[in-house]
Amino acid sequence: MKNRFKSGLAALASLLVFSLTTNAQTVDKKAATTDDKPKWIYSVGVDAGIPIGDFHDYYDWSLGGSLEANLAIIQRKLYVSLNAGYSNVFAKDDVVPGVKGQDLSLIPIKAGLRYYPFNTVSKLYVQGLAGVSILANKSDVGADKSAAFAYAPQIGYLFQLGKNHNYLDVAVKWEGTSKFADGDASEYNNLGLHVAYAFGSKK
Repeated sequence: MKNRFKSGLAALASLLVFSLTTNAQTVDKKAATTDDKPKWIYSVGVDAGIPIGDFHDYYDWSLGGSLEANLAIIQRKLYVSLNAGYSNVFAKDDVVPGVKGQDLSLIPIKAGLRYYPFNTVSKLYVQGLAGVSILANKSDVGADKSAAFAYAPQIGYLFQLGKNHNYLDVAVKWEGTSKFADGDASEYNNLGLHVAYAFGSKK
């Protein structure tokens, strides 16, 4: 079940990147300005991911949710972003024989920029977020730190839902979190998929 989930997530991420790139090449640059994106874009979504590198030796996959607000600061192309959420990283059992793995409970809080590179109508975007990830169960996992630096570059697309400023926000992202314990072999790296309901306001 877990292997099918991870394979499906990786395939979906690859398909999404191809779809976004193809869609961007057919953007109608002559669309009416009334189709411009709103000044404010809010979203609530689900995040799933696959641990990468040494992190995958101890953890299978992650699942969580997030809230985000984006405010246009230059036309409708460059937005400032604020994101907060929760993620559970599911541990593998018996990595150490007879020892049950302990999940990680993470609360990431990040800020950054979202850029729509083509025009004010295009819904394709690239985004970079950085901030802190709080380890909510530090004592359970025996970590040295309760917070670590976190960053998340991503590429996504706003699929229009109806005639108003309602969207399905779908993105592929890389999430990196620095070490919570001095003896950890590597950072906590994660390849993820973000799917959210987004809505906008002109004000």
